[in-house]
Amino acid sequence: MTEPAIDPAQLAAWDKSCFWHPFTQMQVYCQEDNLIFARGEGNYLFDVHGKAYLDAISSLWCNVHGHNHPRLNAALTDQLAKVAHSTTLGASNPPAILLAKRLVEIAPKGLEKVFYSEDGAEAVEIAVKMAFHYWRNVGRPEKQHFLTLDNAYHGDTVGAVSVGGMDLFHGVYQGLLFHAARLPSPYGLAREMFGPLDWDQPAAATAWLTQLEEALMARGHEIAALVLESGIQGAAGLLPFPAGILRGARELCDQYDVLLILDEVATGFGRTGRMFACEHEQVTPDLMCLGKGLSGGYLPLAATLASNRVYEAFLGAFGDTRQFYHGHTFTGNPLACAVALENLGIFEDDQVLAGLPEKIQYLQERLMPLWDHPHVGALRQKGLMIGIEIVADKTAGAAYPYGDRVEYAISRAAVEAGVYTRPLGDTLVLMPPLSISLAEIERMMEVILRAIDHVTS
Repeated sequence: MTEPAIDPAQLAAWDKSCFWHPFTQMQVYCQEDNLIFARGEGNYLFDVHGKAYLDAISSLWCNVHGHNHPRLNAALTDQLAKVAHSTTLGASNPPAILLAKRLVEIAPKGLEKVFYSEDGAEAVEIAVKMAFHYWRNVGRPEKQHFLTLDNAYHGDTVGAVSVGGMDLFHGVYQGLLFHAARLPSPYGLAREMFGPLDWDQPAAATAWLTQLEEALMARGHEIAALVLESGIQGAAGLLPFPAGILRGARELCDQYDVLLILDEVATGFGRTGRMFACEHEQVTPDLMCLGKGLSGGYLPLAATLASNRVYEAFLGAFGDTRQFYHGHTFTGNPLACAVALENLGIFEDDQVLAGLPEKIQYLQERLMPLWDHPHVGALRQKGLMIGIEIVADKTAGAAYPYGDRVEYAISRAAVEAGVYTRPLGDTLVLMPPLSISLAEIERMMEVILRAIDHVTS
């Protein structure tokens, strides 16, 4: 028997009365009409009224091959007919084993072990705990501090927030956090030196790496790890690093015996044009954090990949208590691992990465007219990751007041025209699925330009 459809108005009322939404001022939310998505197909989402929206942010940067993909659906139903979940504490399951093997095969050379979790924040939390624990296991407990960046974002658990650097999100929680030393944002330093047009200069990378080396010279003996987003700071407004930052950081971490943790939660699985962003500079971190696109955007799944150097420090007799004391109920969930394995199969069978350069180039061309817009202060692109900085005064580079919600108004205008996006601060974000077509890129950019014009005029 088919259940009767619930009236959309009733759903909206229950949404406002019962559901506390993330990163959302609920007083404002409850005064507005909000999207309720009922289904997806390809690169589109459909609300409860049947209206279609091009998913220009990949459902918070995680959808890869489109919604309702037949191969991903089949992988889930096939696994569901076997077992939905079994613990991996002292046991295992075939999808988790096969996915771990495949991740090791495609990861940067030297990452040999896979530790599963459920989301990117936990993947970072695990990496932080592993780094801290590693130095104790090798007899160097003084190496217990972390080095991170201004404007860093690694998730919202306490450890991930501690190595973050976004005061707007994290300032209120300072009393809960451990202290991490911060370096300037590479993009911020580069823009300060060369401006929004010419920030990607070798001298900017050199200047930032000089500051990193000074920090490591002074405190390398007590620093467990340097924690970086992999080539672009996402939640800060998509702030890309000048070329050479990751390679130089790897070399300095080796020189001063500090672990390198790279957060590829947002950048992994093709977002920058490579499977992993660190491949642009042929860098292998000691620990690499994955999430979002790992399952194709289907189920909560994350992973922390580790080098053998890190892994072997946790080996010993049972009574030595050197094992890694971390794990959750759904670690290595068979359903999530099965769909993630199929996700990687689609990458390979459909030659997804080979098709990205044309899309990236076309998107870059369609962005160019925005440089002359009086209310666009800067454009930032890394592959299919785009940030459009909205300003009140282009000459002065002055942002609109935060409380005016101008960027939200632009996003709302785009949504009304059938393109779903949401801003980060004063930056409009576009991060479509890798499956987006050239025609859909064209439509997306036409709608965004009209929305900017409509609101700022």
